[in-house]
Formats: sequence, C-alpha cells, structure tokens
Amino acid sequence: MRRADIPCLDDLRAFETVARLGSVRAAAIELSLTHGAVSRRVSKLAEMLGLRLLEPDGRGVRLTPDGEKLAATTGRAFSAIMDTLAEIRSAASAAPILLSCERSLAMRWLIPRLSGFQDKYPHIDVHLATGGGALDFARDRVTLAIRRLDFPVEPEWMITRLMPERVGPVMLHSHRQRFDRGDYVALGSRTRPNAWQMWLDGHPSAPRPRSTRLLDHHFLMAEAALAGLGVALAPQAIAADDVTSGRLAAPLGFDADGTDYGLIQPRQAPTPAGLAELRQWLVGQSMEYVA
Repeated sequence: MRRADIPCLDDLRAFETVARLGSVRAAAIELSLTHGAVSRRVSKLAEMLGLRLLEPDGRGVRLTPDGEKLAATTGRAFSAIMDTLAEIRSAASAAPILLSCERSLAMRWLIPRLSGFQDKYPHIDVHLATGGGALDFARDRVTLAIRRLDFPVEPEWMITRLMPERVGPVMLHSHRQRFDRGDYVALGSRTRPNAWQMWLDGHPSAPRPRSTRLLDHHFLMAEAALAGLGVALAPQAIAADDVTSGRLAAPLGFDADGTDYGLIQPRQAPTPAGLAELRQWLVGQSMEYVA
C-alpha cells in the first residue's frame, strides 16, 4: 500500500472515537464537531476503503468485523502518537536550557551579568557550558550557543548577531608611560597568535613592544594585564568591565576587527520553556554593551 492510499487522519480519528465511545453523538462531543460532521467523516472513510465499518444497532451503531479490526489498529496507533507527544512535551518543558559560550567571554562578560537574568527569571533553569568554534547541537545537547562568528555556519542554524568584536591594548594606568615609549611586554592569546601583528600593522604610529608573550586564553591575558605583567591586546567584551571600573586603561580605544558575536540555535529543535526570555535578555545585554 502506498502512503497516498492511507485515509485522511481526520476521518480515521472520527472513526476511532466513534468506535471507542460506541456513539456518534458522544464522538461529536469529544471532537467538538456536529453529529453530521462525524457521520460524514466515517462514511467518507468507509467509502474510500470500500468496506462497511458500522451498522445500525437499535438507536445506535455497532462495529462490523472489518470495523473491529480497523478500530483496534487505529486505537493502538493514536495511543502511541499521544504517548510520544506527551514524552516529547515533557522532555522539552523539563529539560534545562544549556547555553554554550566561549570560555573567556563566559568568564569575563556573561557570568558577571547572568545573576541579573536569574533574579528576573528565577523559574528558568539555565546551565552554562564553555566551548568555542563550531559545535554539534545534538551530540552536545546544547540549546543555544554564543560564538564569535569567525567560522562557517551551517544552513540549518538560526543566527542572531549580538555585538561586534572590537580589540585594543589595555593596561594598568601605571603602565601608560612604559607603553608610550615602547618599553612593554605585549600579552596575547594562543587562540589568536597573530592578533598583535595585525593590530600593529593597522596602527603604524603605535609604539612597538620589546617582546611578546602568549597565554592560553584571553581571560588569562586580561588577568596578566591586571597583575602588571604587560599590555594585553584584549577584545572589548573581555576588558570592558575592568576599563569601566578604572582597573585598566584603554588609551587607544577599541577597533572593530570585522567579526561579530552571535547567538546560534538550530532551526529544527524543541524549544524549552524560557528560551525566548533568555534570547531577549542576551540581546538586551549586548545592546547595552554596544552602547
């Protein structure tokens, strides 16, 4: 049998309800249809199959032998569909939102702000995971990801751009004179080993460092700058709070490098409760950062 030969689902549902309740009138009430509409759907089904499914029984109806066979199968099928839908809905509503974020951005930008979301939405369960670059949403069970969009994105991903990536040298205020005369250590990250050279090429009048030191991650680089170990070429999002508080200085400001941070979400995926609120909050936080 071809799939095109399978009867209309609405007709099968009407027949299954009549068979289960033993009454067209009762079926009409359960399905929120008129008595005539239920009768027409059952008649249409019988005509398509070329079978007699119901027969008069006093003032009601009863199943024919063929009707009993079809009723048993449709009953099992609809029960299986209902059980599966209940399982899916339960899992989607109960599962926490797993938010994946690049490690340094999570430590220096997201985590300091995340308590504000929890205070506003205490009923929404958000778990945080760290990671960078491309990811497998199904394998890693990630709901939503924040990434610097410097890699190819999949066509089935939905992208919401959050904020541009801007970079610039940051340092202790006491290091400013050493920076101006080129007597400083340039702190960089192994995740972007050529960042200093690219920045210096774009700023030919900026003082050159006496040496360069690479650390594993941007958050370590920022901590090294705070400890007075040198001048960090930091993404603005990583250093913004320290610059705002006055712990670090950014005398030359921050320049866009042509990339953006974005929210990534699979288009075809269950939507757990609270995801819309989290997305809206993240967009709002990024707008404040950009401003």
